[in-house]
Amino acid sequence: MSILARVIVVLLLAGCDEGRAPKPAAAAVGWFAPTVEDRAAAPSPAPDGMVWIPGAEFSMGLADPRDDPAGGPDPMGDARPIHRVRVDGFWMDRTEVTNGAFVRFVAATGYVTVAERTPRAEDFPGAPRENLVAGSVVFAAPSGPVPLDSHFRWWGYVHGANWRHPRGPGSDIAGHERDPVVHVAYEDAEAYARWAGKRLPTEAEFELAARGGLAGKKFAWGDELVPAGHFMANTFQGHFPDADNGGDGYAGIAPVASFPANKYGLFDIAGNVWEWCSDWYRPDYYATLAQAGVVAKNPRGPDDSFDPSEPGVPKRVQRGGSFLCNSQYCARYLVGSRGKGEPSSGGNHLGFRCVR
Repeated sequence: MSILARVIVVLLLAGCDEGRAPKPAAAAVGWFAPTVEDRAAAPSPAPDGMVWIPGAEFSMGLADPRDDPAGGPDPMGDARPIHRVRVDGFWMDRTEVTNGAFVRFVAATGYVTVAERTPRAEDFPGAPRENLVAGSVVFAAPSGPVPLDSHFRWWGYVHGANWRHPRGPGSDIAGHERDPVVHVAYEDAEAYARWAGKRLPTEAEFELAARGGLAGKKFAWGDELVPAGHFMANTFQGHFPDADNGGDGYAGIAPVASFPANKYGLFDIAGNVWEWCSDWYRPDYYATLAQAGVVAKNPRGPDDSFDPSEPGVPKRVQRGGSFLCNSQYCARYLVGSRGKGEPSSGGNHLGFRCVR
């Protein structure tokens, strides 16, 4: 076979799952090889509200999703190359951390979240003092269709929005104790995790857990977004961003565990709210791991962050997508897709869960 022919074959097979083109080399790049789970039994007893994620070697990443009707318009190049990763077993929260759990944390510690603190003038040089008011970012559907060229058309900073008041003053969490807590900055999530004797997951741990032992699937449950007409996650249905028709039962956030768990027993591992991971974000990190030519063992992310769309603004990885994800703009309910966020920022579609 000529060199050119070999290149063509590699390009055609990149991203195939194990049912079509298994790759025998454990550290091979560009292939979804089978997940190899540890056989050891889970430690006992199980921590309350957590499930055991068995250690495994698996293929991490995402093929270009644009050929799928649910794949969205983004090639998601930061989720390639697909590469082999080895992660040790760990415990993970069955659900996203809820308002009820966060209330207990705050009652025990007196913690004040970033969104509840008045911004400091020294952190925002040149900002008018009247704008230095505590708050957070809230989604607001426009009154009609709008171009999708700027997220500022549906996101706005709302004074007084925080975890206690998810949509701003006048809203509260009474009766929503089972909803995931939102408007949590990275340091807020870390503070809760320390209090609970846990930590935030690495990006590799999150993807291993989300895949549930399945290799090369597009979603945490398989290859169809809505298999046999059954919604598997809280996402956006209708015309984004102005008309969420709530086809999955929820126009907006949903109580945790409102949809089926994945094969590891994790609820809302896709959709509902984005979840913080501990890794710094770089779009070239997977390439760096793949270039090493070996299976990456318990990777914890790069040493620093770089986002070419906002140079100079450090970002942490976010995973899982949210109730706003859709095929028209943001299809990051895809199991291998990556998100990112400035650590001191939150929003009413961003939460977290912990591991141990």
